[in-house]
Amino acid sequence: MNWDRMRVSIVLLAAGQSSRMGGPLKQLIEVSGEPLVRRSARTALSLEPEELVVVTGAGQGAVEEALAGLPLRCVFNADHERGQPTSVAAGVAALTQPCDVVMVMPVDLPLIDAADLQFLCDAYREMESGSIAVPFFEGRRGNPVLFSSSHAVEVAMGRTNVGCRKLIENNPDLVGIVAVPNDHFVVDMDTPQDFGQVLERLAASQPFPPVAERPR
Repeated sequence: MNWDRMRVSIVLLAAGQSSRMGGPLKQLIEVSGEPLVRRSARTALSLEPEELVVVTGAGQGAVEEALAGLPLRCVFNADHERGQPTSVAAGVAALTQPCDVVMVMPVDLPLIDAADLQFLCDAYREMESGSIAVPFFEGRRGNPVLFSSSHAVEVAMGRTNVGCRKLIENNPDLVGIVAVPNDHFVVDMDTPQDFGQVLERLAASQPFPPVAERPR
């Protein structure tokens, strides 16, 4: 696919209960001096998307307060306890601006930066076929997932668990595997141990290894 300008809308998933963290909601844990949800939202906004919708659930009020002042909209997922697919559906259904591509981004990708997101968008733009892009690092499937806005109605109706193994297996002709150059796409933050490792990396002298140029 080749467009002079690819219009991207982003759904940021920040509704989870964080049950494996053993107490605090991970979307509100401070990472490098700010709540994780705000850090993730600012990274998403670096793409200058058509719109950014943040899906809230657990800790709705505190999450919305952490996002105050940013150019985004929040939508509450009353069914968030039923799992991430309901938040994906709620977020995509809340999109209102015309776009070419939808990016679905979990909140707990603390190492993802602007260059990583741009790399993934560039890879999608240059896909010769398919309408879904899934990042992989050394055989591990990661996030965010990008898909054509033509899938938005189906996703909003909740019939598709975006990015799940079933979607990939059932639609091999639509899926483009994007080999990404670093592990930022696969490092999440589910447990206190994960959080500790993230803090160690962010405290290192080079927490964000440079994104290598993709071969053409």
